[in-house]
Formats: sequence, C-alpha cells, structure tokens
Amino acid sequence: MAILHRPHPTVHALVRQLTAIGLDVAQSWPELGADAIGADYVFFDADMGHDGMFPWPPGQPPVPMIALIGSEAPGRIEWALRAGAHAQLLKPVGDNGAYSALLIARDAFDAQRALFAEIADLRRRLDGRQTVVRAVTLLAARGKTEEEAYAQLRRMAMAWRISFEDAAARIVASRDATLPGGEEVQGG
Repeated sequence: MAILHRPHPTVHALVRQLTAIGLDVAQSWPELGADAIGADYVFFDADMGHDGMFPWPPGQPPVPMIALIGSEAPGRIEWALRAGAHAQLLKPVGDNGAYSALLIARDAFDAQRALFAEIADLRRRLDGRQTVVRAVTLLAARGKTEEEAYAQLRRMAMAWRISFEDAAARIVASRDATLPGGEEVQGG
C-alpha cells in the first residue's frame, strides 16, 4: 500500500485505518518511492498532485488509485481523474472511509482492465478481418468465387489447427509461395 502525500495529519489518520485492517503502508512525497512502485493500491494527494508524479503514463495506472481530495475545485478533480483515480476519499480523513475506498477502487480498476482487454481484442479482431479479406482476395485470384475462397480459407485453418485470422495471416505472408499441403497461393 502506498500513500503519495506530503507529511500531514491526513496521512497519519489514513495509515491508522490501513494498518488496523492489516495492511503495510509506505508513504512518500513528491513522487512514488522505489519501494512503493509494486504496491497493491496507491492513495495520492489530488490537491497538491502534479503531472509526472507517477512512474507510468497519465491515466494508465497499473494498480487501483484513490484520490485524497480536500479541495473540490473542478480543475483538481479533473486532474485526479486524468491521473487515473478509481475512487476518492475526502479530506480531512477521520476514522473511516479507507476500506470502502479500497473496495470501490478495486472494482473500478478491474472493470477498467476488462474494458481495455475487450477493446484490445476487438481491435485485434478488426485488424484480423482486414487480413481475412486480403487472404480471400488472394485465394479468389485463382478463379474461385469469394464464397469458395472463404470456404477454402476455413478448411485451411482447420487443417492447420489455427484460428481463422491466423490462417489468413499465414496466406497473406506466404503469397507467391507454396503453402503447407501443396496448395499454392498466387496473386497480387
């Protein structure tokens, strides 16, 4: 657990709550210390926060982030969100709130990771579809209809025991060469 905040009574209250639930805490300022980079969570001061205080690109934290907010100025809140805050804890910090902030941050972080993974998969699949079109075009260049070329691509993927998109990539990469199974791909 890392707290990126200047020495302050807020930090003492937060450390008290976190250690009461059995967590080890490291505090640093103005940047994360080397020992805090592998933390499970990062609490950070949104009021005094600045660009470059994290060792990762803005908005791409590798751990759940919890903003410690004392000033509800729109600019500070916008900065905390751009920095990647998944939850917030209002200052002054008292005797409660840290546990619920941890749970909310973890859930938001996990949901964000799942969305990023889904987007990456969809982009990969979209790129793969463009390769499928190129492969079908290469196969159809031998006098087949598009439907026949598509069916041939499907059969090749099954014979090679690879995904449809991977088979298409193999065909595109192998153009003007002989493919496994003695099938030749020609085209331009």
